[in-house]
Amino acid sequence: MTKFLHLIKRNVKLFLKDKGMVLTSLITPLILLILFATFLGNIYRDTFKSNLPEGFEVSNKIINGLVGGQLCSSLIAVSCVTVAFCANFLMVLDKVNGARDDLMMSPVKHSTLALGYYAATVISTMVICLIATGACLIYLACTGWFLSFADVMLVLSDVIILTLFGTVLSAIINTFLSSQGQISAVGTIVSAGYGFICGAYMPLSQFGAGVRNTVMFLPGTYGTSLVRNHMLGGVLKEMTAVGFPDGVVTGIKDSVDCNLYFFDKGVSTGVMYAVMLGAIALLVGVYVAINILSVKKIKLLKIKSKSVR
Repeated sequence: MTKFLHLIKRNVKLFLKDKGMVLTSLITPLILLILFATFLGNIYRDTFKSNLPEGFEVSNKIINGLVGGQLCSSLIAVSCVTVAFCANFLMVLDKVNGARDDLMMSPVKHSTLALGYYAATVISTMVICLIATGACLIYLACTGWFLSFADVMLVLSDVIILTLFGTVLSAIINTFLSSQGQISAVGTIVSAGYGFICGAYMPLSQFGAGVRNTVMFLPGTYGTSLVRNHMLGGVLKEMTAVGFPDGVVTGIKDSVDCNLYFFDKGVSTGVMYAVMLGAIALLVGVYVAINILSVKKIKLLKIKSKSVR
């Protein structure tokens, strides 16, 4: 346990010492928040207003709360995964600079080493994502706040779940990387593509039926919807309270992916949680299996090298 804690401390320290990596991880979600609010915010606002029945008056606070909740939920859903990849690059850098070989030569089990990287990445990612979540909550407080204390707690629980998911996903992929070029390529692909396939940048309702049904097999889609439900829950209740017809509110939920449909069958929030937690457990199992096979491969190579001698 002592070695495990030392490894976590060492990895977190190295991450925090790398100012470029920390700055990139921290600035990226904040820049996205500014870009979302500046450009996408106006588009979402205009679209929402244009779909209102003629003569139906809605306060700007409700509109801003709806738009802000959609933007912030998108940002959080993406950041928990992309930041995890940035924080986990240390595992690959240790391979590149030879630090991993030195650690393997020390009396530290391979499993302890792998868990040390994972736990340190979870901590580093969590810190950055909680800061980003705090910035989103401040933005909502300034534009249109409808969140209850329970909503905020649920959003924070979503951040934890998505961070665990993003971290184990990055750990599996980064296990197979061994150069800085590969790090850059993977980072670019994840940053550019993940937001689209999880429904963060563009709601799934805007996709064709084929694409929509395909991405419903991806766990990240359910994570995005969970954050959406908890970020928009308060403002949707307020819309019902001020006289919005139930059909209109349901249509809004469908359009922003609060309601998900798996081949036209509605998916409950409980199922979304089950999918995310199940995916995390499965990926952790895959990560453990990869490391067990890696240890066996190393032992085999050692036996072969001794036999040659």
